[in-house]
Amino acid sequence: MTAAGEAHGLFSTLTGNEPVGLWSAPGRVNLIGEHTDYNDGFVFPFATPHRTHVALGRRSDGRIRVVSTFDEAPVEVALTDLDALFPERRDEVVEWARYPLGVAWALLQATGTDAASVTGVDLAFASDVPVGAGLSSSAAIEGATGSALNDVWGLGLDRVALAQAGRRAENEAVGAPTGIMDQMASMLGETDAGTFLDCRSLDAQVVALGFDAAGLELMVIDTRVAHAHSTGGYGERRAACERGAEAMGVPALRDVRVNQLPQVEQLVDEVTYRRVRHVVTENQRVLDTVRTLREQGPRAIGDLLYASHASMRDDFEISVPELDLAVETARENGAVGARMTGGGFGGSAIALIDRAAVPAVRGAVLAAFAAAGHTEPHVFTVRPSEGARRDG
Repeated sequence: MTAAGEAHGLFSTLTGNEPVGLWSAPGRVNLIGEHTDYNDGFVFPFATPHRTHVALGRRSDGRIRVVSTFDEAPVEVALTDLDALFPERRDEVVEWARYPLGVAWALLQATGTDAASVTGVDLAFASDVPVGAGLSSSAAIEGATGSALNDVWGLGLDRVALAQAGRRAENEAVGAPTGIMDQMASMLGETDAGTFLDCRSLDAQVVALGFDAAGLELMVIDTRVAHAHSTGGYGERRAACERGAEAMGVPALRDVRVNQLPQVEQLVDEVTYRRVRHVVTENQRVLDTVRTLREQGPRAIGDLLYASHASMRDDFEISVPELDLAVETARENGAVGARMTGGGFGGSAIALIDRAAVPAVRGAVLAAFAAAGHTEPHVFTVRPSEGARRDG
């Protein structure tokens, strides 16, 4: 059964009724631009074919109830209690439910809507976005929830505003100090294109990737090493970036150029410097990747992908042995380029490879993981897809 069918079936089991509609939003793969988003920088993600689906029905009692196929115990609260829960008492809510409940809270906050004035809702979720793989299953939940509630509550928000509500939910209701890249990619994705996003202005440009015409596939290597943004490593990296910006007297590392790195080195400790160096050079790599794609096509971006991985491995220190092995195995077997993707500390790597080489690279990766004694990875290809939508 498809994830859409699972969401519909779960809703019917929960309520005994038919939903008023089905909505979905995709996960994302970040082609390049890691940990630059919360530094007001540039990112270049695309939406994946994998989606989170939600079936929604109205209630008459002013309450919101959420349930999912990965935790079928419903979570239910009064809409008027959301302000009391978030953010101060978020720990009273099971973590997965903070995402949809947090989006509901953030939407009401953003629009100044009285919670007593909107209809209660039941929401049933199912997803085929791999959880913990660095493909932003969280943004997919947020995008699906935001799209559904925006329609049913008649809030009239555009896609950027829905992405902003998703980020607020993740930051404050969940407690994960992420930027806005994932939510924007999930909301704005288009088929066969990436979203080149300025995370300060939220200006977004659709950039053709040209993978299909070039005979290339984008392989995802999910290491099955789960990660979580709300754990300490992510927050520590963000704090280091803030220290670096403060030392340079700028609002964010977006405002530091590559030629200013020697100055940064004189002002901060060695670890903070390496964190800053990653962000500053990664920002430049995003700009270079977009320019190179436009001028030379996708086969010319490989060295930028490899340089991005090295920077995350050595300067930002967010890779793990499984990710490094995936990247190096892809390189040794002829990949155009490869890098880890996502927040790090686990998750997935991506490799841009010739279509004809997909079986050979997949086999090489599986063999390398087995030889190293690692858990067998989940290896699959993805094509850039469309963003959040109503499906029925």
